[in-house]
Amino acid sequence: MKIIATEIRVGMILEYKNDLWEVLKTNHVKPGKGGAFAQVEMKSLNKNTKINERFRSSETIEKASLEEIKLNYLYSDDSDYYFINPKTFDQINIKKILIGEKGKMLSENLEVTINFHNDVPLNLILPNQITCKIESTDAALKGQTVSSSYKPARLENGVNIQVPPFIESGDRIILDTRTMEYIKKI
Repeated sequence: MKIIATEIRVGMILEYKNDLWEVLKTNHVKPGKGGAFAQVEMKSLNKNTKINERFRSSETIEKASLEEIKLNYLYSDDSDYYFINPKTFDQINIKKILIGEKGKMLSENLEVTINFHNDVPLNLILPNQITCKIESTDAALKGQTVSSSYKPARLENGVNIQVPPFIESGDRIILDTRTMEYIKKI
């Protein structure tokens, strides 16, 4: 499906230079002299390389046709993560290298979306918010204000984040998976 350069958004998968590219950053520039353009930073899904490209506003780019399938996470072993399709009960395994750091956020029975291109899994999309448990955190320093200071905390899955001073070890919180930021305490 062809789209014009001004429709490129972060997270899109584009077919460009005989490869599949995930858009990491996009900036639409309208200089005082000359035509407007989109400055796009992309990462190759196959070669794991990055490029910066400049597309004129009138150019068209091929958006990859993807099949999005909702799957539930089951378990992992040394090299793969295993998912099940709740409708067909088909079990799918995906290499840990493909999922990367997002794999730390997976918990049993978590519903995720996986994009497939020609029956090959490309990437994993986590829910926007997930519930996590604080494993350890530093004690809050007396005199710090709640609004301006955050302290480091470690989640039970090993991820380090920043939390407000009133959060303690053992608390359950909601985390934004897109920004890896604390949202609220449960």
